[in-house]
This record gives sequence, C-alpha cells and structure tokens, in this order.
Amino acid sequence: MAFHIVLVEPEIPANTGNIARTCAATGTHLHLVRPLGFQTDDRTLKRAGLDYWHAVHVEYHDSFQEVMDQNPESRFFFASTRAEKRYSDFRYEDGDFFVFGKETKGLPQELLDTHPQTCMRMPMTDKVRSLNLSNSAAIIVFEALRQTGFPGME
Repeated sequence: MAFHIVLVEPEIPANTGNIARTCAATGTHLHLVRPLGFQTDDRTLKRAGLDYWHAVHVEYHDSFQEVMDQNPESRFFFASTRAEKRYSDFRYEDGDFFVFGKETKGLPQELLDTHPQTCMRMPMTDKVRSLNLSNSAAIIVFEALRQTGFPGME
C-alpha cells in the first residue's frame, strides 16, 4: 500500500511538480482531479518534478467523487485553513488519502461540511492566509510516514 495525495483542480504547475517529486521520494501516489489549471506537458510542471516523473504513480480523475468511488474503503483527510483540528491531531494509516484544493480557493466548503471529522489544518500565524500547497502536502505526508515508521525508506 501507499499514502495518496489528491489535488482537486490544481492551478499552479510548479506546485504540482514539486508534489510529484515528493511523491517519487516517498512512494506516495498522486491523484489529479480535473480540470487542471495547466497542461500536463507544461515545462514548469516537468521542471519542478525534474527527472522523477517515471517514479510517480499518477492517476487522473474527472471529479473528486470518482476518487472516492474508486476507493470506498479508504480514509480521506481534507486539508483546509478553515478546519479546526491540526494535522498532527490524527493517527494516520497506510493507504490514507490526503486531499488538497486549488491554490486560490482551497477545497469547496460543501466538501468540508460533508467530512468535518477528518478536516485538518496547518497551524500558522495570522500574517498569511495559507502555506504553499507543495509545502503543506510534504509536511502532512512526512508526518504520516513518521507515524508509520517510514516504511520502505532509509
């Protein structure tokens, strides 16, 4: 098994490329939910992911509901600045899905309202609205890996 990062309608190719590189380094699967704010042959996307794209398990989906339908027994955690619980308040298990929204708007409120018990946030000062998407994804994946003993990693 592996952890999963789901990007719902990502807009910035460099963020997605950086997340892909994190996925390659950690064995995490990447799920991209359309519409994407860029073409998958975008130079910035490819450059941010460097030459690690061959090591990334990427799946494309037409909706977030499709991701959930294809993984009905899985646990989903939703990252949002509007969540009450911190990402470190949860105990993660191999196979968990970490869901992130688009850079400019985050996840739709109705999605957060549907899953209030698994919404999580990153603690931060009031000087910024949010952390960079690729940084947030890396922090959460590495916390999940830390909790599970970094399986398959040295």
